[in-house]
Amino acid sequence: MARPPITSPTVTKIVTKHLETGQLGETAAAEFLEQQGWRIAERNWRSGRYEVDIIAWSEEEILVFVEVKTRSGEGSGFGGPEEAVDAKKQDMLVRAAGIYMESIDYEWEIRFDVVAVILDHGKVLEIRHVEDAFFPN
Repeated sequence: MARPPITSPTVTKIVTKHLETGQLGETAAAEFLEQQGWRIAERNWRSGRYEVDIIAWSEEEILVFVEVKTRSGEGSGFGGPEEAVDAKKQDMLVRAAGIYMESIDYEWEIRFDVVAVILDHGKVLEIRHVEDAFFPN
């Protein structure tokens, strides 16, 4: 017999806050890229278990897959948000990129960037854009 899910107002509040922080960061990142002359092709693109926060065309017309990492304050002791894109996440992004490229019949240059967004009480303190954040193996 399956156990009922554990529900807790505290856990629900934490998860909701985390999702809101992520959404704020993704919106700030998309606006930042658009201000740089980028064209956003997709936000929160999904295929099966793969997801890309932002897929965009850079000013140079390069198809860029962007992972957005957002933190509330930087005093958490976990390093900058961009450091959270580990090898497993990189592999997932590379696989997602392959699926997306196949879906639009695209075989040209691509790039993987990370945009780190630091928030303080819901306001953007800093945005760091790391171009060519990693290279597929």
